[in-house]
Amino acid sequence: MPPRAHDPAALLMQLAAVFRDHGFEGASMARISAATGLGKGSLYNAFPGGKDEMAAKVLAMIDDWFEAEVFTPLRATDTPAAAAVGAMLDACQGYFWSGGRICLLGAFALSDTRDRFAAAISGYFLRWQQALTAALIRLPLPEDQAAALSEEMLSRIQGGLVLARSLNDPACFVRELDRLRARLAAP
Repeated sequence: MPPRAHDPAALLMQLAAVFRDHGFEGASMARISAATGLGKGSLYNAFPGGKDEMAAKVLAMIDDWFEAEVFTPLRATDTPAAAAVGAMLDACQGYFWSGGRICLLGAFALSDTRDRFAAAISGYFLRWQQALTAALIRLPLPEDQAAALSEEMLSRIQGGLVLARSLNDPACFVRELDRLRARLAAP
C-alpha cells in the first residue's frame, strides 16, 4: 500500500494518476483507496462530494498549473511571442512526460464523463486556444491565421498524445512537438 497522502497536493496527484489510468468510471473507490493509502471513510471526509468532487479538484489543479505555466505566459505582452509559444511547447513536453502521460481533460472530453465536467473541460481548451491565438497575433499573424494556427497546434498536441498512447510510442508526441517548433521557426 502506498504511503498515506497527508499533503493535499500529493493526494490530488495520486487521484489524477488513478483517473488517468482507469478513467472516471473505472476509478472505483477501492482503486482510489489503494492508490492513496487512505480508507474510504478518510476519502469521504476529505471529499464529501465523493468521486465527482475528487475529479473536479484534480481538474482544477491541472487547470491552475496550465494557467500559471502556459496560458499566462502566452498572454504576457512583455515576452516575445515566439519565445512564449516555444515555452508552451516545452511546458507541454514536460507536463505530458514527453508523450508518456495522457491529457486527463482530453481523456474526459472523449468519454461520457465530458457532460459531467463540461464547463471545466471546455473552459480549459478555450482559454488555451485564446491565449495561444493572442501570442500568435503578436508574431505577427493576422487574427484569422493566428486563430486557425492555434486550433491546428492544439489539435496536433492532443493528437500527438493520442497517437503516442495508441502506439505505445511516446516519441510520436515529441516528434509532433518538434514539427510544430520547426513550423514556427520557418519564415
